[in-house]
Amino acid sequence: MTAPPEQPPGSRPRWAGPLESAALLTVLRVPAAGTTSTRGVLPWAPLVGLVLGGAAAGAGVLGAHLVSPLAGAVAALALLAWLTRALHLDGLADTADGLGPLRGRERALQVMHQGDVGPFGVVTLVLVLLLQAAAGAALLGVDGGWVALWAAVVVARLAMARTGLPGVATAEGSALGRAVAGTVSVPWFAGWVGLVLAGAAGAGWAAGGPGTAAALAGATGAGLLAAEAVRARATARIGGVTGDVMGAMGEAAATVVLLVAAAGW
Repeated sequence: MTAPPEQPPGSRPRWAGPLESAALLTVLRVPAAGTTSTRGVLPWAPLVGLVLGGAAAGAGVLGAHLVSPLAGAVAALALLAWLTRALHLDGLADTADGLGPLRGRERALQVMHQGDVGPFGVVTLVLVLLLQAAAGAALLGVDGGWVALWAAVVVARLAMARTGLPGVATAEGSALGRAVAGTVSVPWFAGWVGLVLAGAAGAGWAAGGPGTAAALAGATGAGLLAAEAVRARATARIGGVTGDVMGAMGEAAATVVLLVAAAGW
């Protein structure tokens, strides 16, 4: 992901944040105010996730109804990839190529910046998509399981928002990492975490009762922990996060949410 040039501090409209997030994280066309800054990208990423998750869940339910749960899961993943320009999948592949093999920090960063996909990236991408499709199919085969697909997309963007907290290390040479560093306050992030957990538990309760609510809340927490493991690995290997690492964190979070929810539904 590449950061657009920043606007002068006084010229940014108050409502620009959601537009800035949608401009970078989706294919949606937004007014010019949403393409000149990155300060709203991470704070409003969970809101973008709500919209994307709803679209993906809808495609999944439709595909499951018309063809099969597996077809629905693949349709949801395909729509999500199109709506996001596959940015996060690309970040996952680049991160796997950079962090997977045993290489030094400078070489790892160089590999991640090259843009082409190596063997580690290909294998990681294929396995992650297979896991997401398999877990998604299992969820679409049960009543209310589509809720977990929606939640997985939101949790992925919440995990990405975590990289904007103060004190999060940024890898050398990451333009996007520098641009969004410190743009998410601790109270703002804590509020989003509380909303997402409460929403997941509430949706799970409505879909299947207290057991399902606990399963979905637990899946949300597990997804955030998986993303944190990716961030810790990146910090140890390359010195911090990059745009690619943010995408990898999102995909890791979404995959774990789907797997844990499918196991506990």
